[in-house]
Amino acid sequence: MATALTKQPAVTVDAAPHAARLEHVSKSFGRPGAETHVLDDISIDVAPGEFVCLLGASGCGKSTLLNLVAGLDRPTAGGIETPGGRPALMFQEHALFPWLTAGRNIELALRMRGVPRAERRPEAERLLELVRLRGAYGKRVHELSGGMRQRVALARALAQDSQLLLMDEPFAALDAITRDVLHEELTRIWAETRLSVLFVTHNVREAVRLAQRVVLLSSRPGRIAREWTVDIPQPRRIEDSAVAELSVEITEHLRGEIRRHGQH
Repeated sequence: MATALTKQPAVTVDAAPHAARLEHVSKSFGRPGAETHVLDDISIDVAPGEFVCLLGASGCGKSTLLNLVAGLDRPTAGGIETPGGRPALMFQEHALFPWLTAGRNIELALRMRGVPRAERRPEAERLLELVRLRGAYGKRVHELSGGMRQRVALARALAQDSQLLLMDEPFAALDAITRDVLHEELTRIWAETRLSVLFVTHNVREAVRLAQRVVLLSSRPGRIAREWTVDIPQPRRIEDSAVAELSVEITEHLRGEIRRHGQH
């Protein structure tokens, strides 16, 4: 059994050949002899500055895989490298502290990163401006819409100053219009920051709109079924004909995986 790689050398992403590398990663839960195999032999490289979407049906292990990359759990077998340091993680739920303002939520991440007190508010305000929430520093969570809360959550993730951003269906709970706007914002921020992004979704069109590469996982256990390079120029729209055409192709493969594993 391979040993999970947990300690990484302090090198810059520019000097590293990848932002994340998963080599033959498997994950099982349960006691020996009665394990549930969630992931099986996953190998993926995420290049510096690359936007990769993990796509698959519910229960295929997408979120489990993201948790392994984030260091929240350890693989049963295989190795994971993130040479740029610990990744930043953004969930479907914003997970903001309701008793803190938007700015203070971001400052908490800055504090944990070791940013001096005098520098925290200016940096929090800069990050709020980056996500187009200028002037929202003093607003409480209950004063923000769902889309605004996710923008604050994104700013807080960016405050961790990681070279790799992990996103676990961050827009799934939003209405279609708000999600569309945040797709545009995420594409803009990714282009400006050149972060590497590993984005989990079960929405095929969302994956095609955002990603440079789409990785389809099979189910029970999750294995890499197929990959697509998305050569459609950015900015893309969800209704673009090229997006729709590739989405249809990927959807057919996704349906095939669902049928193959008896899911409905």
